[in-house]
Amino acid sequence: MYPPDLSALPWPEGSDRGRWIVHNGRVQTWKPHALAKPHADQLVLRVGDRVRSTVELDGVPAGTDGRVLLANGFNWQRYRIAFANGAELGDLDGRHLAPVVRAARRVARAARRAR
Repeated sequence: MYPPDLSALPWPEGSDRGRWIVHNGRVQTWKPHALAKPHADQLVLRVGDRVRSTVELDGVPAGTDGRVLLANGFNWQRYRIAFANGAELGDLDGRHLAPVVRAARRVARAARRAR
């Protein structure tokens, strides 16, 4: 039930009930900024997608598999990747990464739709 019944919570003696925050399990999503225009060749990945390094990076040989930990950015989409060799690098994009498995299929399907 929303809003939740706050009377059932164990309030500390003398507390101000208005200051307590109750999480209802919903997470707000944000639409892209109106001025954010992705590049035509920008790589679009999601958190959890599997990727492969296409170039040699600091502590990561080319061809090393990894997973997206963080997707960040408005105009320049960049990613933080946890690689299989234990390295974790940030600020990587399509110049450094290639999607594999499901992510590769999804990116290819999106490219076909965009034509």
